[in-house]
Amino acid sequence: MTTASSTAKTLSATEAKFHRLGLLTPQDFILHLPIRYEDETEIQRIENIHAGQRAQIEAVVIDSQVRYQPRRQLSATVQDESGSISLRWMTFYPSQQQQMQAGRKWRIRGEVRAGFHGLEIIHPKISAPSSPLPAALTPVYSTTDGLPQTALRKAISSALIHGDVTDTLPSVILKKLGLMPFEDAIRILHAPSPNEDAQSLIEHHHPAWLRIKFDELLAQQLSLAAARESRRQKRSRPLAKAPGSLSLCERLIAALPFKLTDSQVRVINEISNDLTRSFPMYRLLQGDVGSGKTIVAALTALQAIEAGVQVAMMAPTEILAQQHYEKIKSWCEPLGVKVFWLTGSMTSKSRKLAAQAIEDGTARFVIGTQALIQDTVHFKELGLIIVDEQHRFGVGQRLSLSRKGETGDTVSSQFEAAKDQDLVPHQLTMSATPIPRTLAMTFYADLEVSSIIGLPPGRTPVTTKLIADSRRDEVIAHVANAAAQGNQIYWVCPLIEESEALELQTAVDTHQALSMALPNLNVGLVHGRMSNADKATTMQDFRNGITHVLVATTVIEVGVDVPNASLMVIEHAERFGLAQLHQLRGRVGRGHATSVCVLLYQTPLSLIARQRLRAMYETQDGFEIAQRDLDLRGPGELLGSRQSGVALLRFADLAEDGGLVQAAREMAVMLRQKHPDIAEKHLNRWMRGKEDFLRS
Repeated sequence: MTTASSTAKTLSATEAKFHRLGLLTPQDFILHLPIRYEDETEIQRIENIHAGQRAQIEAVVIDSQVRYQPRRQLSATVQDESGSISLRWMTFYPSQQQQMQAGRKWRIRGEVRAGFHGLEIIHPKISAPSSPLPAALTPVYSTTDGLPQTALRKAISSALIHGDVTDTLPSVILKKLGLMPFEDAIRILHAPSPNEDAQSLIEHHHPAWLRIKFDELLAQQLSLAAARESRRQKRSRPLAKAPGSLSLCERLIAALPFKLTDSQVRVINEISNDLTRSFPMYRLLQGDVGSGKTIVAALTALQAIEAGVQVAMMAPTEILAQQHYEKIKSWCEPLGVKVFWLTGSMTSKSRKLAAQAIEDGTARFVIGTQALIQDTVHFKELGLIIVDEQHRFGVGQRLSLSRKGETGDTVSSQFEAAKDQDLVPHQLTMSATPIPRTLAMTFYADLEVSSIIGLPPGRTPVTTKLIADSRRDEVIAHVANAAAQGNQIYWVCPLIEESEALELQTAVDTHQALSMALPNLNVGLVHGRMSNADKATTMQDFRNGITHVLVATTVIEVGVDVPNASLMVIEHAERFGLAQLHQLRGRVGRGHATSVCVLLYQTPLSLIARQRLRAMYETQDGFEIAQRDLDLRGPGELLGSRQSGVALLRFADLAEDGGLVQAAREMAVMLRQKHPDIAEKHLNRWMRGKEDFLRS
C-alpha cells in the first residue's frame, strides 16, 4: 500500500507503477473502480461459445506444436465433450509449451475470436481445473505495463481496510435521493457478492454505480460553484456606458448596413450589464456558424474602450485573426477608434511598433493570435479580453492573456487606487460550437452563457448532399457548372490524423488533379504548412474572385467569410467529426446564391460515420448537431482544451445520466448555502489537488 508520504522515500517498482496511474493515497485506490467485470463463476461448453465473447472452459489438450507462420508461435487444440477450439501464443515460455502436452486438462479463459480454422483464443489464461470457481464477478482495473491485476486488487483491498469510506452525505439526503451509502456502494463495486445483478454492474446501471456517479457529479458542481465564487472575489474596473451624447456603440449600430436580430440585442445587453460590475465578467458567447458573434464582440469592445481601457481579441489562426481585424477595423475606424494588429508573421519592426503602441496605450483595440501573450507584450490598461474559438486554446494560454490585464502586469498608474487588490480584466470567450445543455451544466457551470439563437436575415440555408466517391466525376462537373455561373467553390481535402505530411500530399495531389480536370478555372491551394504571408495572399485572391476553386485542408474550418462561395465539396467526409463537418459547411451560405455542401464519402461506412453523415443531412441546427455529437462521442472532444482545466468525468455518462446532473446541481446549491462543511468534506474526497482550473 502506498501513500502520499511514500514519495519522500525511494519508490519500489510497484509503487512507481501505482504513481503512474495517479494512485498516491488510500482514497485514490478506493476510487480506482473497475473498468469492467469478468464472469468466472461458471464453466461454459465449447459448443455454446462464440466469437467476441470472453469465455471460460475446461478442456483437454489434444495436440500442440510450435509453428513458424511466419514467426515462431505456439498453437494447441483442446476439447471438451461438446467440441474443440484452438489456442495460440505469439510469444511463449518453455513452461507454457510444457503445459500444452497432450492429455493434460486445464481451465482456460480468454476472448474468443474467429480464426482461419474456426474459433480460437489468443494468449489464454491457464489454471488448474481443481481451483475453486469465484463466487462473484471478478473486477478488472485499468493498469499500466508490468502491473498485474493481482497487485491492484491487493492494494485496493488494503485501502478499503485502512482508508476512509465514511459517508460525506448525511442519511437524510441519501434517503431523499434514493441513494445507497457510500461504503456499501464501494464494497459492491470492488467485490460484488454472488447475489448482485451482474448485468447492471457490467452496464453501470446498478444502484452502487448511481451513487458513485452522483457523488462525482456533485463534486464537480461544487467545484465549479467555488470557481465562480472565487472569480467574484476578484475585482475588475466597472466599464459603464458613457452618459450624454451618442455612445460609440450607438453610433456603430446606426451605421451598420444590417439590423441586429432580437437575439443579438439580448446578448449585447447581457454582456453590457456584466461589464458595469466591479467583479470580472466571465461569459461564454455561443452561437451557430454565421450567427453574428463578431459584431457582438465589436460592440462589447467599444463599450470598454469608451470606458477608458484597452481591449485584446485573440483568435487561434492568423487567417481568422486577419478576417476579424479587417471587418472590425471597417466598423471602428470611421468612429475614430484605431484598431491594431499583432501576429507572429509581422516583421520585427512592425511587431516592435505595435508592442510600443500597446505599452503606451495608443493601441486601444488589439486583434491578434498567440503573439498577444508573448513576454515582450505589455498592456498599459487592459480591461477586456475576447477569446474567439476558445476551445482551441489551452487553459494556460487564456490565463497568460488574462494576466496581462492584472494590475501587477500593466504599466498603468490609472489603477493605483485599488492598492488593496489587483484588478483583473473582464473576459468574453466565443464559440461557434454550441454546447449541449447537459455539457453546459456539467463542465461550464462556472460560466455565464449567452446564446445567439438563429441566423441573421440574408443567410441562406445550405442544401447538403451525400455522394459516394464513385460519382466523383459528376461532382467535378457540378463544380465546373457552379463556376460558370459566377460562384466560387471550396474543395476540402481529407483529414488524415496519422500523418500531417500525408494530409498535405493529398491536398497537393487533389490540387493537381482538379487543375487538370478544370483547365479553364483558376484552382488555388491553401494548407497549414504554408507561410502565413502565402496563406493570406491565397485567401485574398479567393475573396477577390481571382481564384475560382480553393483546395484546402481544414485551415479554412473556422471563421473564413467569402459570401460568393456557394459550393463546398468535403472529400472523405467520413473521416471528419460531426462538429468539424458543421463548421466547414458554415463557410458557404453567406451570400444570396443557393448554396450546396457535398459530402463525398468512401464506402463501406462504419456505423458511427453513417450516423454522422445522416445527422449532417437531417439538420443544420448547430445545437442539434452538438447534442448528436455528444451522444456519439462523449464529452471529451467537444470540450476541446477545457478538459485541461476541468477533469473529465470518470464514471458518469452525460448521454445517460442527465437526471443525475440536474439533481447534483440542485444539491450543490443547497449544500453551499446550508451545509458548507458537508460541501467541503465532499470536495476533499473527490477533487483534492485537482482545482488548478479555478483561475482559468
